[in-house]
Amino acid sequence: MHAGDVVRVVAPARSRAMVMEHDHTDLISSRFAELGLTLSYGAHVDERDAFDSSSVASRVADLHEAFADPSVAAILTVIGGYNCNELLPYLDWDLIRANPKILCGYSDITALQNAILARSGLVTYSGPHWSTFGMRDHLEETLRWFTSVMFDTAPVALTPAARWGDDLWFLDQDKRELIPNEGWWPLRPGTAEGRIVGGNLSTLNLLRGTPSMPSLDGAILIVEDDFESHPARFARDLTSLLQLPDAPKIRGLAIGRFQHASRMSRPLLEQIIATQPVLSRVPVLANIDVGHTNPMATFPIGGQGRLAVTGAESSLTLLRH
Repeated sequence: MHAGDVVRVVAPARSRAMVMEHDHTDLISSRFAELGLTLSYGAHVDERDAFDSSSVASRVADLHEAFADPSVAAILTVIGGYNCNELLPYLDWDLIRANPKILCGYSDITALQNAILARSGLVTYSGPHWSTFGMRDHLEETLRWFTSVMFDTAPVALTPAARWGDDLWFLDQDKRELIPNEGWWPLRPGTAEGRIVGGNLSTLNLLRGTPSMPSLDGAILIVEDDFESHPARFARDLTSLLQLPDAPKIRGLAIGRFQHASRMSRPLLEQIIATQPVLSRVPVLANIDVGHTNPMATFPIGGQGRLAVTGAESSLTLLRH
């Protein structure tokens, strides 16, 4: 992106009307203005149905219009949800392929992002939603990673944040406390480069067996999940992904930090990793700053990455984004 670009905000999962119950629009707009970016909004972004979403037709129309509009440089999602995969049979992949745009979001947006990679070959970005920019305090590192990836082409070396948070910040912006970060967890040593695939694990698994599942051959997998993914569920979901026919060809795995409510611990995660034969020969790094905690790094789905797990000096570098 460049100063002066237009960013289109769309709601392919839940509606902006739900987010507006805690309205931080003025702060969000000022943040993008400081970056030299102009926000515009999809025509149906505020539609809201009984599922806090909108019709498939409305969501598809806003996505198609955003990709087709030559004035739009980037597309930013309002928030996640549960139903992005409903859109996949209705999307015009030729239109998307012919009009490459930056698309950024996370969580349920994982389905759309990996489908775009599989069906059109375009790189998208797992990173903050439009709503994330309404966080008044402690957004500095999230914003730094976002701008490093979006405004430059140089490799970006991710490093562990000093502190992190896992709070419902949008409910009360005045009572927030960050937690000292114990650092990344090196679980399997090694170094690898490959195409980055991933995002939210349980959402990525929704694509298995469909034309929208990207190849894992040569992949650096980066996965994360939210508070609902307790250790047993995460183990099942990871096992399911790693039993795909091309999973033995992955080159490395990085796992995002877990939310407190998931009750995941390093010993439990080490036990889960030990059950996976695919992971016995590739580098594995965990507790990295991606996913549903703050700060969150932006990374390219379909870009190139290098994962080096060497104890305390472990690194994850976004080579091409």
